[in-house]
Amino acid sequence: MRLRNQLQSVYKMDPLRNEEVVKVKIKELNEHIVCYLCAGYFIDATTITECLHTFCKSCIVKYLQTSKYCPLCNIKIHETQPLLNLKLDRVMQDIVYKLVPGLQENEDGRIRDFYHSRGLERVLQPSAVEDSVGDVSQLSLSLAVSQKTSHYYRNDEHVCLCLEKVSSGKDKKKFILEQKYVRFSVRSEIRHLRRVLSHRLSAPLAHVQLLIDNKVLPDHMTMKQLWLTHWYGKPAPLVLLYSVREKRR
Repeated sequence: MRLRNQLQSVYKMDPLRNEEVVKVKIKELNEHIVCYLCAGYFIDATTITECLHTFCKSCIVKYLQTSKYCPLCNIKIHETQPLLNLKLDRVMQDIVYKLVPGLQENEDGRIRDFYHSRGLERVLQPSAVEDSVGDVSQLSLSLAVSQKTSHYYRNDEHVCLCLEKVSSGKDKKKFILEQKYVRFSVRSEIRHLRRVLSHRLSAPLAHVQLLIDNKVLPDHMTMKQLWLTHWYGKPAPLVLLYSVREKRR
């Protein structure tokens, strides 16, 4: 709305007439399409639902790792989980891509290079709008089913972990993980990770402990709290130690 109003005020456009092409200078629209945090054009434009300020997705997610207030107006986004009040603004992103020549192509190229350099296959999520669903009721049903069957933590921010066994004199090769690198939602807790380890190591849950700096971690601690408390400013992955108590004979 603000963007349209500025266009009409600067160029005195009549919204009922579209008889001539109007050239717009990008610099006069920058305040509406430039991210406050990185000073670049919006990429994956994401809006805070509490105040409707928009930022790049990666910028605002990184910023909210250490704050729960909007960087522009300082309004509290959420008491404990500010990421829940973020929403992708696809309309704004489409506007930015149409206004800035070559931006979308450059971003797509960067994404392809990222996946190619790591030998990963890029998985594109299908859009509900692009699906050929003829009936509105079928569309509503398909959306309801997809939301119901989708993983609860799938769209969360993630923390990369490296799980190392506490070295001991006896049975060094026992209870060793085949895959020590895992990725967890920032909302998951230590108790969830202990259950995963218990299952993978075929060990009783009560015998599995997670440690950092030689301290046993409490079950209720979330991955975000763990990262902010013990690993903030350090490179990924976050290294955790685990130990498995032997059964007494």
